[in-house]
Amino acid sequence: MKRRRASRNKLLIFTIPLLILALIIGVYYYAIKENSSEQNTQGKESPIITQPSGKNTVDSKNERNSNLEKLVEETFSLSKEGKVPNIPFVSGKTERKEVNQEWGKSDHISETAKGRYEEYKSHHATIGYVDQTVNDIRSYDSELQNISLNDIKKTGGEPDDIRYYKDSTHDQIILVYHENTSTDLLWVLPVKTEQEPNPKVDHISLFTQIEKTPNQQPQVEKPNQQGNQSISAVISKMSLEDKIGQMILAGVSGTTMDASAKKLISQIHVGGIIFYKNNFETSAQAVQFVNQLKAGNSSSLPLLLGVDQEGGRVTRLPGGLVNFPPNKQIGQVNNPEFSYKVGTLLGQELKEFGLNLDFAPVLDINSNPNNPVIGDRSFGNNAEIVSKLGVQTMKGIQSQNVITTIKHFPGHGDTSVDSHLDLPIVNKSLKELKELELIPFERAINQGADVVMVAHILLPQLDKSNPGTMSKAVMTDLLRKQLGFTGVIMTDDMTMGAITEHFDTGKAAVESVKAGSDIILVGHDYNNVVKIISSLKTAVQNGEISEQRLNESIERIIQLKRNYSINDTKVESPKINEINHSINSLMNNYLH
Repeated sequence: MKRRRASRNKLLIFTIPLLILALIIGVYYYAIKENSSEQNTQGKESPIITQPSGKNTVDSKNERNSNLEKLVEETFSLSKEGKVPNIPFVSGKTERKEVNQEWGKSDHISETAKGRYEEYKSHHATIGYVDQTVNDIRSYDSELQNISLNDIKKTGGEPDDIRYYKDSTHDQIILVYHENTSTDLLWVLPVKTEQEPNPKVDHISLFTQIEKTPNQQPQVEKPNQQGNQSISAVISKMSLEDKIGQMILAGVSGTTMDASAKKLISQIHVGGIIFYKNNFETSAQAVQFVNQLKAGNSSSLPLLLGVDQEGGRVTRLPGGLVNFPPNKQIGQVNNPEFSYKVGTLLGQELKEFGLNLDFAPVLDINSNPNNPVIGDRSFGNNAEIVSKLGVQTMKGIQSQNVITTIKHFPGHGDTSVDSHLDLPIVNKSLKELKELELIPFERAINQGADVVMVAHILLPQLDKSNPGTMSKAVMTDLLRKQLGFTGVIMTDDMTMGAITEHFDTGKAAVESVKAGSDIILVGHDYNNVVKIISSLKTAVQNGEISEQRLNESIERIIQLKRNYSINDTKVESPKINEINHSINSLMNNYLH
């Protein structure tokens, strides 16, 4: 019995540890299996979780890019109908009462030279009116603000025009696309920088030129509505005489349309008219004269109508306008914002009189104190100041949809002879010109200059025998090729002493066109216009000037007129008191 019990005790001694060991192994094995199972599960799920997550990011980015591309396409497409995305109104058609019915009272109203603007914050939009018709729809939609410069160009290509706007808070580039003869789509963005080479849209503007004005009989439809014809199509329908006419900017005599003026616009079809002080006596007479010329223009192209409205001692407009200080004084203030605002008001003055071309700003550096013709017309003797203030004045004028003319290329500042009387000589090398005179012109060209006026100056180190206005070295080699100017080149007045005392005006005009000018300015005497046109026609007929050479100039002239939506619409009496109030306020702010 004792032996059996001892045997059973021995068995228990062996069995219990074995059971405990088995239990431990079992638990350990189960734990490993569970852990392995969990890892396998994670291993299987990992591709399912992480891969789609990355794919979703890519898909999301592609979808966003695709949506932006569609929005740019939609914006361009709608603009052809006068519309912008998410706004129900049509530029050029919708009346103000319809906007008020749809959107109610605006948050803010401002009256500008361009018309009345009403801001609707909840719709992220501002609506502009001429009379009671919508003519400018500005959208600050947050979706549009995701569109970049590259997105716009990818869909729309290169713009038809580039403008700039700068004040104390903005430095913007404006890409202008001509959607039809009367409507432009403007994309407004910050100017690109090294830090941001691909800026995003601030807002868009759909601007329509409305030709009706209050208290006015409906205009007779004129032949200068060219529809959506390409420029080459327009040129192909022009006669040789019409092409030569477009390349002439002529002066007129008297204060009303006489027989000579009538012939200039109804038979010769000149490209434009320059007015002088003796053409304008009163505001009412000036506007009547301008309207007569517009109405009498039988060309398929509208007239350029220009004056030398520089401020200071060179002003042409009548009616008791408060005069601006000369550029020399503006240079002493040396405030770009002031110069921009002066330019804006100069542009407004021209627009009030129905004019569209200002022979300003002067970019000559007054480096010669004995200079009899420039003097206080210059912003000073410092290239940086002249460049900075000249460009801002130019941009201010352009902001009012008025064409600018930078003058007198390549620099009239270091002369001691008045080119109105005789031919000045500037004995400087190209290197010397680049170190001083050319700096303001190059800056202005890079900032969107419209027209460059070339001076009657002989530069023997560039061209021994021809003044700038007849020199291929000056106009084609320097201005076009080296400085990259693609706009319109215009001569100074070919009836000035610098030309008439040394050259035959007809031959001088032929040499000028051969050298690269687009517009010949003939400021005085109808007979001079006739002579120059006859000389140019003969030069084309005998093969001295090719018709293709004329076509190049005509293309630039038509493009300029289209860029600024120039038209022959009549204007009402100018608001002299309003402009004078603005000028006085500006002077008080910056000069006192």
